[in-house]
Amino acid sequence: MDRRSLIKNAGIAGVLAAGAAPAVHAQQAIRWRLASSFPRSLDIVYGCSELFSKMVKSMSGGKFEITIHSPGELMPAFGVFDGVQSGSVEICHTMGYYFYGKNPAFALSSCVPFGLNSRQMTAWLMHGNGRKLVNEFYAQYGVTSFFGGNTGTQMGGWFRKEIKTPADFKGLKMRMGGGLIGEVVQKLGAVPQNIPGGEVYTALEKGTIDAAEWVGPYDDQKLGFNRVAPYYYYPGWWEGGPNVDLFVNQKALAALPDEYKTILEAASIYLHTNVQAKYDASNPAALKQLVAAKTKVLPFSQAIMEASYKASMEVFAENDAKSPEWRKIYADMRAFQRDEVLWFRFAEASFDGFMFRQKL
Repeated sequence: MDRRSLIKNAGIAGVLAAGAAPAVHAQQAIRWRLASSFPRSLDIVYGCSELFSKMVKSMSGGKFEITIHSPGELMPAFGVFDGVQSGSVEICHTMGYYFYGKNPAFALSSCVPFGLNSRQMTAWLMHGNGRKLVNEFYAQYGVTSFFGGNTGTQMGGWFRKEIKTPADFKGLKMRMGGGLIGEVVQKLGAVPQNIPGGEVYTALEKGTIDAAEWVGPYDDQKLGFNRVAPYYYYPGWWEGGPNVDLFVNQKALAALPDEYKTILEAASIYLHTNVQAKYDASNPAALKQLVAAKTKVLPFSQAIMEASYKASMEVFAENDAKSPEWRKIYADMRAFQRDEVLWFRFAEASFDGFMFRQKL
């Protein structure tokens, strides 16, 4: 809104009386419900959805309220997208790759194995073709996606036994974050399990699964995985820059006043930035504490990384053949990644590599 025009029409006294956003205060009150796929115990990713709600309410002068609901309150963790599509709730906070079974293209708004890192993912979605392409795809479900956070490159997970070669994956029952990752580890001989975050510890403790990946040191420590699996591997090659999605029902979005649409997008970008900043700030101390508690932190071997890359490329080729939506979006993402990798090799990688060798 043109502030000079506002002052001309309402007068300075009117502006001061109305506050910073008088046009918003004049709008009707709106109440939405947000269904999260993440348990309350994950105070960063779940807590940031609560912060998002507070931002929306504050910027709308209390007129636009979004209540946050954890898994099981309104629907199961993996039922949230269907809830938004049907209009049972207006918005959800989740990972697109949880719904890979509907169409492989769902993974592409989240991440793919050996894909973009977090900064590159944000760049592709915001300034490449990413957001445009994924929302063209989600439109067929009556849904629009917004930024919902990024954890940065994740760890490779917790294992009850050492994993030294690709052959060690044979028969391994492992909780993975999405169907795409599951198809890749299946090619390595593993048996993927798609289990909500709140249920992973019990499955690992009881031996129902042999290994599990979640996010990184801060969340993993809170969930207690180190108490039931001693080996902690890195990197999570399947999640180099996993983007969390806010999915919004298109009819509900279209019914919002323009000011509220702008508020929703602005709050989502703040949520997105805050999630990664909090993980980057919180992970170092948690990793130190895990090491002090005798966790064995180990890298995946070069042989495992190469076998995983090969298996990933095979799955991507299969998806190209069975999903035209996947093929279109994936091709654009990889083209963007080629230039990003070229650029990151110079300044970013050189600087980081030097600093890793220094004693601060």
